[in-house]
Amino acid sequence: MKRWYVATTYSGFENSVKQDLERRMESMNMTDKIYQVLVPEEIVEVTDKKGKKKQKVNKMFPGYVFIEMEVDNSMDMDEKAWFMVRNTPKVTGFLGSSGGGTKPVPISTKEMDDILRKLGMITKPKFDIQVGDKAQIIEGSFNGFFGEVSNVNEERQIVTILVEMFGGRSTPMEFPFSQVKKI
Repeated sequence: MKRWYVATTYSGFENSVKQDLERRMESMNMTDKIYQVLVPEEIVEVTDKKGKKKQKVNKMFPGYVFIEMEVDNSMDMDEKAWFMVRNTPKVTGFLGSSGGGTKPVPISTKEMDDILRKLGMITKPKFDIQVGDKAQIIEGSFNGFFGEVSNVNEERQIVTILVEMFGGRSTPMEFPFSQVKKI
């Protein structure tokens, strides 16, 4: 299973850390444990002193490098890959690690998907449920409940379902797309 981690670096050295990690992945045969190294950047339009507009590349997260790594069933990253990243020059640590040799916590899938969508690396999943459809909650504390879809928010990826509970009363409740299926 793959998960994304965030390494902290000296600000301004994100691209050199990315290049070092990619070189070390190859030379240390870690391409089966480390899949991608990413420094998210965006193009912004700025105006110089003379009023002329120019495009500039900005780092979205200065001081951070995102690394997609293999994890085991207990969600721990590979010991050798962790050691390699930690000991890369100009890497100061990991986001989500309390230090002292503790392994970091991976970034949530939703947060990483939002970043990848903003970069255009993945697209928003299409949701085939529409207002008026019958749906079933398939995950979470309301797993197995049924109801009618009253609202679909594509931007937030949330669906509002009138869930039948308390003796047949319909209660509007919001669920992420991933927790609902059409019936």
